Amino acid sequence: MYSSQGVRAYAQVDLQSKLSGATPHQLISMLFDGAHNAMLQAKIYFENGNVAQRGKMISKAINIIDNGLRAALDHEKGLNIAADLERMYEYMSRTLLQANLRSDQDALLHVDDMLVKLAATWKEIEPIQKRVRYG
Repeated sequence: MYSSQGVRAYAQVDLQSKLSGATPHQLISMLFDGAHNAMLQAKIYFENGNVAQRGKMISKAINIIDNGLRAALDHEKGLNIAADLERMYEYMSRTLLQANLRSDQDALLHVDDMLVKLAATWKEIEPIQKRVRYG
């Protein structure tokens, strides 16, 4: 069988390959996916009563929202939309923190639902790549 260290190394190489070839739009999509996956894992830990792992996954989701999604906002180009997203991300982070402190799974699910809807909207507006013809 494969060692867990080997599997992790392969996953890291795979992630690095995806990141290096991704457009800025795709990178944001990956951040949405990462935050969503962390919240799904937190939900499992809520159900299993594993408080430490739940906290770890909620912290990971908050980190992605704050240091990935919020940090990527362009307030000069985005103006009102960027300001609205800034407030939404701040609300998500604060709500996740409270969900963890109060053991409130419904709050976690609420934020995850918001994030999934926002991610779906983001994916719908993906720029169309111009095809280059070589002749």
